[in-house]
Amino acid sequence: MADEVSRETPAKVVGVRRLKEAMAKPASTRIFTVANQKGGVGKTTTTVNIAAAMAMGGLRVLVIDLDPQGNASTALGVEHRDSAGVYEVLMGNTSMSEVVKKVAGFPALDCVSSNTSLANAEINLVSMVARELQLKAAIDEVSANYDYIFIDCPPSLGLLTINAFAASKELLIPIQTEYYALEGLSQLLETYSVVKKRLNPNLNLSTIVLTMFDSRTRLSNDVAANVRSHFPNELIDIPIPRAVRVSEAPSYNQTVMTYDPLSPGAIAYMQVAREIAERGKPKDVVFDSNVVSINYKGGIA
Repeated sequence: MADEVSRETPAKVVGVRRLKEAMAKPASTRIFTVANQKGGVGKTTTTVNIAAAMAMGGLRVLVIDLDPQGNASTALGVEHRDSAGVYEVLMGNTSMSEVVKKVAGFPALDCVSSNTSLANAEINLVSMVARELQLKAAIDEVSANYDYIFIDCPPSLGLLTINAFAASKELLIPIQTEYYALEGLSQLLETYSVVKKRLNPNLNLSTIVLTMFDSRTRLSNDVAANVRSHFPNELIDIPIPRAVRVSEAPSYNQTVMTYDPLSPGAIAYMQVAREIAERGKPKDVVFDSNVVSINYKGGIA
């Protein structure tokens, strides 16, 4: 792989450059649900790019595509339309380990894909015993194999998202820096509180990421300030800029981390990923939130 991916004709990913400074490993597997019932706020983009960045940092990462649209699978270059995936797992027809797929070019990044059948899952889960816990039982089988597991949710608060909440330890909310993005946040937090009380007392809102940030507009800065004042501990104060390269990458079945690793969007996601890793490392290790490395070394297969 060339030292720098061409901006005009991105090469197929056959290897990925690893960071010179590895990211901190957590004391135990961290399982994140990435959720926001508003569509278009960057849930999938945030999921796949943070996952890719962490894999480049030497961590073992699994992405579970729980959205029937299958966009996370597309961005990771994983075939998903005609193959078994998370739907079959939820229905009890197969185990999670049997549908895990390797992501090309990333030795430590795996994906459990969505497929077209997942659109029926909301209906089919209704009649099942312990319907909210189907995903949790499946993840428990494979969680020990990973440092991080990210669950990309659909833009709703239905049974698929509830399954993700029940299976996770942490909630990551991407918030678009526009007014409407804040309107639905209270409903999401209400659902989070109910799930935490009744289904999963171990679930914690640990991370908020600002997406599609435009520093030139007063609105973006006002929304960022609002979130910063209400969630000072949860917010990772590294806004993801509104960037064309981030939006272009999925059309080449890539994340921006390999499509254009030196673009502002890729650098921001790398910084966010490292911050999440720093926050999750064992407590006896000194935390330094200022350590951000975007240096790369030679490609690996």
